Amino acid sequence: MMCSILPCILCCFLVLVEVVSFSAPNISPATNCKNEFFSWKQQQIRYQQAGPKSGPPVLLVHGLFVNSDHWRKTIKGLSEAGCHVFAIDLLGYGYSSKPKIGSTEAEAVNGETNRPDVEKNVALGSSDGRSTRIKDIDLKHPTKSPFNFYTWSSLITDFTKEVIAKNGVCLVANSIGSISVLQAIIDNPSLYCGACLVTPNFRELHRAELPLSNLAMPLIQRVQKLLRENGQGLFDALATPSTVKQILKQPYKVQDAIDDTLVKVLLDPLLIEGASDIVFDTLSYSAGPLPEQQLSQFPEDKPVWICYGKDDPWTPSARVEALISKPCVNKVVGWDGVGHCPHDEAPELVNPFILEFMAEIGAVSGFQATVCV
Repeated sequence: MMCSILPCILCCFLVLVEVVSFSAPNISPATNCKNEFFSWKQQQIRYQQAGPKSGPPVLLVHGLFVNSDHWRKTIKGLSEAGCHVFAIDLLGYGYSSKPKIGSTEAEAVNGETNRPDVEKNVALGSSDGRSTRIKDIDLKHPTKSPFNFYTWSSLITDFTKEVIAKNGVCLVANSIGSISVLQAIIDNPSLYCGACLVTPNFRELHRAELPLSNLAMPLIQRVQKLLRENGQGLFDALATPSTVKQILKQPYKVQDAIDDTLVKVLLDPLLIEGASDIVFDTLSYSAGPLPEQQLSQFPEDKPVWICYGKDDPWTPSARVEALISKPCVNKVVGWDGVGHCPHDEAPELVNPFILEFMAEIGAVSGFQATVCV
């Protein structure tokens, strides 16, 4: 398991270079959408929207260390099919605000306030998809950081209420974005019609996921602390567009999807002041909810569909397939020749999958979807 964790960490770290200060361009070079901002608890949250305002609403939530531009092909495909598509940069990511950890403003947005510390006796899956482990789940960030799934799920809820301003929103998420999305629906089910997960993430650095965690965790915590305090300089000389492009070849099975635009829109926001602190802090986030725990608590009238790439080096296919046992999960589909980011690697598969999901749950009742990729 640790062998699959290390490349992920390396991928995250190598995109850190000398910090610069700049703001979001008026128009995203990846989507050709206007960059807009939602004021949330005195923080600025960047988002994009496309498609007819009368269309069924869809909110796209990105994965680890990326931003709403990663949905470039999904925004285009769904909006041209008639959906009103929103894509958000979670707090701390992309061009959204990055409050300093430990500051008063960071404490003011922390979604872990009044949440329980631990959930006991949670059934978790395994990489073979057959065995089950019973674990106690630590739910709160060990550094008390505001960059956690409860903060992000709260942001998603408020964005839905104040910007989308409709009920029956379809949530779509990639990787760890799926945890924020599931939590948002658990907390406020009336706002949403269901969730479509593109490669759910099982969070291998979570304490509950580590083998021999009582022995391994102290060492990992020392490394995490070292990186938080001294990590920036280790990677300054390594991050160039060519290096980032090379790194992306591991999670991406479809190599042609790794173009210069992708590299630029993923790299540029990571050069903003404060971004590296959040990267290192997130890699110290060895707690929080896990997808199997959430799906076991999920309202059964809010269906979940899951898709993933069978050639994803970070996500065990058997464990994803085993999620079909959860009552709320109605469909699990895996595709050969696709990696960790199917929405960017194979939009010709993912966009129809999302539209089929929306039609199935009635979000597009009477709506004839024509898929454009």
